[in-house]
Amino acid sequence: MLKQRVITAIVLLAILLPALFYKTPVPFGAVALLLIAAGAWEWGRLNAFGQAGSLGLAGVCLLMCGLSWYAGLLEKPLSLLWAAAGAVWVLAGGWLLRHGVAGWPRISKALRLVGGLLALWLAWLAVAQARVIGVNFLLSVLLLVWVADIFAYFAGRTFGGRFSKGKLAPSISPGKSWEGVWGGMAGVVVLALVWVWLGAAGHGAAGGFWQQPTLYSRLVARHGLVVMLLAVVFMAAMSVVGDLVESLIKRSAGVKDSSGLLPGHGGVLDRVDALLPTLPLAMMLASF
Repeated sequence: MLKQRVITAIVLLAILLPALFYKTPVPFGAVALLLIAAGAWEWGRLNAFGQAGSLGLAGVCLLMCGLSWYAGLLEKPLSLLWAAAGAVWVLAGGWLLRHGVAGWPRISKALRLVGGLLALWLAWLAVAQARVIGVNFLLSVLLLVWVADIFAYFAGRTFGGRFSKGKLAPSISPGKSWEGVWGGMAGVVVLALVWVWLGAAGHGAAGGFWQQPTLYSRLVARHGLVVMLLAVVFMAAMSVVGDLVESLIKRSAGVKDSSGLLPGHGGVLDRVDALLPTLPLAMMLASF
């Protein structure tokens, strides 16, 4: 299992890193488009649309993203769209977690189809637009989610159950603890503070790298340090919501992974679940 995980990770990095650091955003946008389409295929399978229906869903997702790209949306300010997406994620995420696994089948298949497509389309649009803004801006968002996940894992393993009376969401993801959530929040605070400090104190070539625009530098410049820290904590919390929502859907479908597309890692949705809410929220915060 570990060997599979390592090989898959190496292959993914070999594809993603050259696309990410290419001189134009086009290769990264194309790779992200294929991954999101694969996620749409998985979404169809999780909601029992069958193989043909799932492939059709992937095709529709490709078409939506492709038309958005062709229409030039990646270069346009979409403040109202990001604000609406952020509000829907907060409200819908809260409703889903409150009603748990039993609440998912009550939602009509049509609404699930539309909701999933919109979530995937918005995630692609956000990550592609973030790459247009700059590599550092995109990395600041991606690293926030990854750091939150890593710190949450180790904090949960080390302190889980020591300070809280119950699990975070035992009926959805029994392994997650409140201590893990707090650890993830602490991790993103450290990440943001260090990045801002390096940008302020940097000099030379390395300093220039840290001084390039990021989500953190934008928030500090426009709203101050306190608002920036509140924003990254909020995004860390919403990354947990994205993770739990996907776990809820998988439990309802009776599967462990969204698919086997990424050997050792599960499916695409298993890798991007925390990014689905945080990418649009990052664009929302950056556009204020």
